[in-house]
Amino acid sequence: MLDPAIWTGKIFLGGEWIEPSDGQTYPVIEPATGDELGRVGRAGAADVRLAAEHAIAAQREWAARPNSERAAVLRRAGDLWAQHAETIQQWNIREVGAIPGMAGFALSVGAAECYEAAALPSHPTGQVLATEESRLSFTQRVPAGVVAVISPFNVPIILGIRAVAPALALGNAVILKPDPRTAVTGGVVLARIFEEAGLPAGVLQMLPGGADVGEALTTDEDIAVIAFTGSTAAGRKVGEAAGKHLKRAHLELGGNSALVVLEDADVDKAVNLAAWGAFFHQGQICMTVGRHLVHESLYDDFVAKLAEKASHLPVGNPATDQIALGPIIDEGQRDKIHALVTASIEAGARLVTGGEYEDLFYRPTVLADSPVDAPAYAEEVFGPVASVVKFSSVDEAIKLASAGPYGLSLGVVTSNAAAGLEVAAKIPTGIVHVNDQTVNDEANAPFGGVKASGTGSRHGGADANIEAFTETRWVTVRNEPPTYPF
Repeated sequence: MLDPAIWTGKIFLGGEWIEPSDGQTYPVIEPATGDELGRVGRAGAADVRLAAEHAIAAQREWAARPNSERAAVLRRAGDLWAQHAETIQQWNIREVGAIPGMAGFALSVGAAECYEAAALPSHPTGQVLATEESRLSFTQRVPAGVVAVISPFNVPIILGIRAVAPALALGNAVILKPDPRTAVTGGVVLARIFEEAGLPAGVLQMLPGGADVGEALTTDEDIAVIAFTGSTAAGRKVGEAAGKHLKRAHLELGGNSALVVLEDADVDKAVNLAAWGAFFHQGQICMTVGRHLVHESLYDDFVAKLAEKASHLPVGNPATDQIALGPIIDEGQRDKIHALVTASIEAGARLVTGGEYEDLFYRPTVLADSPVDAPAYAEEVFGPVASVVKFSSVDEAIKLASAGPYGLSLGVVTSNAAAGLEVAAKIPTGIVHVNDQTVNDEANAPFGGVKASGTGSRHGGADANIEAFTETRWVTVRNEPPTYPF
């Protein structure tokens, strides 16, 4: 399924594995060892234009297929995740640096997204409208056309398939641009899954590439929708370019999520949630808990226990060792994390544990007494760093949690779930979990943020996916043409 002989140095264009137009390639690097695992093709703007031409023709034929045929392809794709699970999981562990549990979760979500999407082709997609005329009046949801999916490095399977699967199921063609650092599990895997599932040539194409490819996708006249997941800074550029070219852009962006630990919370349970939310997958998740807001009566105990847990979490190579945290994706990301930690300490935060690294292995870090303008507290770190701040009242907690540019996920820990919902209702986020941490994902649930965390669009669940990847058409039908006065 992932035989390198098929994809080495190639892109997937027009249903074929071919060399990119300029013949360039990217190395596939294992972050834990620095070893080169292979090479993928490096697409360019010329490849985008060719892919769009193939996609236009293929999309019309695909949308015209009976809904049962489209559903069957998605079901077969879901089955293939399990059939090739061992191979895909090993690639995900080595290419991404994911621990086995994280890689396994990504595979299960990949299958679930396909199964959920398989129900979309037969989902009701219209309404009969009242009309004053002698005619039938109704709305129809029709495919948007060609959808560009731009996915990031951190969870490449989930953050690609959650847009690719529903877009395909609803009759669109898709051009997928995975992050070049994780182009095998974020790109090759998805292309091969749907190729084996029997998706017609040209309906899904895969172009690993840099900013030039992203720009070409955003500006190409034949591409109708951009589904982008990545940093807020990059998302602003995508949104600006899409707006200029009158395209819809679904932007799932950064986060700096808060975990609010209320006065009546159980500290041990809260610490367990906090550690998972902050350190899982090395903190390289948009929903990661960055800001830990703890009532002053629990604060010292919480900080001590979180630091104790963090100091004993094993860090290492997930392909060879039993560990909790794997490597950071590359040196640039590691250095960014360390710079934020160092600057925060200089700003007055107290380093309780961590704050150091070896190669790409960054120790889980706890910063206490953090000023609210310290970089690791105020910004998205995208690393295993927990900044802890105390509050004295619920109103203060709400103010702290609501502050800042992001609004993705929120966790509230309390012995009174109803009170937790009341607190959450006053904090603007796209996702809320009462008595859980902020990192959760299910294929049938709408996912997305507000403020600088996204444009309010959603992936997940039938309603959100239909809204994202179709257009609404008004249709009327008469038995006889009307007569007009001139």
